[in-house]
Amino acid sequence: MKILVSACLIGENYKYNGKNNLNEGVVRLADKFELIPICPEVFGGLSIPRLPSEICEDKVINASDIDVTLEFQKGAYKALEIAKENNIKYAILKEKSPSCGVNLIYDGSFTGNMLNDSGITTRLLKKHGIKCFNELEIDKLLEELK
Repeated sequence: MKILVSACLIGENYKYNGKNNLNEGVVRLADKFELIPICPEVFGGLSIPRLPSEICEDKVINASDIDVTLEFQKGAYKALEIAKENNIKYAILKEKSPSCGVNLIYDGSFTGNMLNDSGITTRLLKKHGIKCFNELEIDKLLEELK
């Protein structure tokens, strides 16, 4: 079975600051599943490194107050295309990301405040029936797969 994963969670340096969010639990899933890495922000044409971005109402704005909504949307659709090509049913995505947040995202104020909401890519994947989990929900995913 194939699982879509945020590339930063498996150690790829795709994070906005050029680093990663390596998660050993996610990496260990490669022993049992084929992991398909994605980075919607890079797919959408944003650079590494790049300014941090947050969802503000119906737009994605970076820290210099530039609207990067189109790049986020483009990347989300590329991630969905990859998911469809690989018959993906499940994804493990980086919580708090404006692309990949599953349950939490920053509120758009760049103050560290959080909202109970999902990122742009996660919303699209869910809309197309892909079950999304964050990096702290690996056990929940494994239970679902039993």
